[in-house]
Amino acid sequence: MISSRSVTAATLLVSALLLTACGSGENKPVPDAAGAPVRGGEVTFAVDTEPVSFDIHVSQQDITGTILRNVFDSLISQDANGEFQPWLAESWEVAPDLKSYTFKLRKDVRFSDGTPFDAAAVKANFDRIADPATKSQLAASLLGPYTGTEIVDPHTVKVDFSRPFAPFLQAASTAYLGFYSPKAIKDSGQKLGSGGAVDVGTGPFVFSAYTKGQSAVFTRNPAYAWAPKGAANTGASYLDKLTVRFLPEASVRLGALTSGQIQVATAIPPANAKTVKADARLALDSRPYPGGNYSLYLNGSRAPLDDEKVRKAIQRGIDVDVDVKNLYFGQYKRAWSPLSPATPAYSSALDNSWPYDPALAGKLLDEAGWTGRDGAGYRTKAGRRLTINWPLLPAQYIKDQRDVLGQAFQADLKKLGVEVVRPQDNIGTYIANVYGGKAGIADYSWARFEPDVLWLLFNGASEPAKGGQNATFVKDGQLTEWTDKGRATLDKTTRDDVYGRVQQRAIELGLVIPVYTPTSVVGRSRTVAGLNYDANAWPVFQGVWLATK
Repeated sequence: MISSRSVTAATLLVSALLLTACGSGENKPVPDAAGAPVRGGEVTFAVDTEPVSFDIHVSQQDITGTILRNVFDSLISQDANGEFQPWLAESWEVAPDLKSYTFKLRKDVRFSDGTPFDAAAVKANFDRIADPATKSQLAASLLGPYTGTEIVDPHTVKVDFSRPFAPFLQAASTAYLGFYSPKAIKDSGQKLGSGGAVDVGTGPFVFSAYTKGQSAVFTRNPAYAWAPKGAANTGASYLDKLTVRFLPEASVRLGALTSGQIQVATAIPPANAKTVKADARLALDSRPYPGGNYSLYLNGSRAPLDDEKVRKAIQRGIDVDVDVKNLYFGQYKRAWSPLSPATPAYSSALDNSWPYDPALAGKLLDEAGWTGRDGAGYRTKAGRRLTINWPLLPAQYIKDQRDVLGQAFQADLKKLGVEVVRPQDNIGTYIANVYGGKAGIADYSWARFEPDVLWLLFNGASEPAKGGQNATFVKDGQLTEWTDKGRATLDKTTRDDVYGRVQQRAIELGLVIPVYTPTSVVGRSRTVAGLNYDANAWPVFQGVWLATK
């Protein structure tokens, strides 16, 4: 985090709910259509969420990154194997102490307004992100302990940090550290969040129009010739136009897809997956998100969850496997670690290591002194009922039917004599309770193709009041030491070791209950060829063309 910034509680909340930041690079296209790519035509892509802001440096939403990846390029890309590849930077050097990164830039890149992309543009963008006046919510955290960008020459930049910062290469591959035309920043800096023609990047598409509540339109950038190394299409996009429609209702998205009104739809609910699969005209692409799984984080600083035995009883008293299967029809996989299996350094040693065990859970609660029962059957100690407060988000923020899943968890714990209350207040009250440490449980996922997400979730310095996401409110010395060590080295063996230890210890301390791995489920017409997915499981349209059957 940038030490000079203090992130508001609202920033923290939205980051946890809507984020799910950030990878780049490309996987192999889905192999449905045959033949050579065809130029021309347009594709309509339906999404379930509309960005609050289109300013890529300000927004924390994953939907903003998904859409604007088509407009903004990055210094480097990350391929399907997690390897970094040249993009706007031809090459780079990392200082031995990991406190600086030097990039040699391409000399042929121009923004869509004709402005050249150069070292000054990199500095202008990174300094804008770091400036507290910008109110950057996600990009600033991706810059970490940033101290400045030095212009070595017109096409060489040196990015400096106050501490070793190993995650920067991955951060530099994300859309959130993409680049606006310096002219656009100067002329329209306060308007970049409004979308449309003011959002000027170097990408394969130009942001042409935006109608709030309806759609965003992107047209082909004919000059584009600097796709990342390894891209199937190295030049301008095949499509003439990409239209993004905002359709929050799942039934509406599905109906538009099956009727042919749209060609691609994201967030297909698990209950509707069979409908798409059964339609010979359609295909279903499913990919797990990397980063932090959807998990419950237990507040270890507040009774009754300050008792490790109570935390572990809650962890072992929820039938995660059955509850997830019953609700998601096998579309989402039950999680065993706070880290997604799609993330580097995932520890498979945790698989099947803490199964549902209500007998053990009951024994732990007995040992913790919760041996009494009240008239409603709930456990008591010293005349006090065993009650845990788990706030429920306002309806507009709830994803993947997580409220319904929570009801199943409540029922499991009631059998143990544990009362779980789920107040659903306004967003301000939710923020105050969860990020003020007043709640017993917080629940969210946090996607990023980088195990440093564990620093955010468990490091003692990652305090919610100061811009962090450690909703356990526990400053465990080992978790802090290991996550600090992980972000201070690029050595894979060391990172795998320390991040594996973090995952194991977080489970052993009962600080987290991993629930399921969030999954990108995209439905598409089989006429859509060349659709790629980045390392964050987001669709990439630069190489898409419309094939005839």
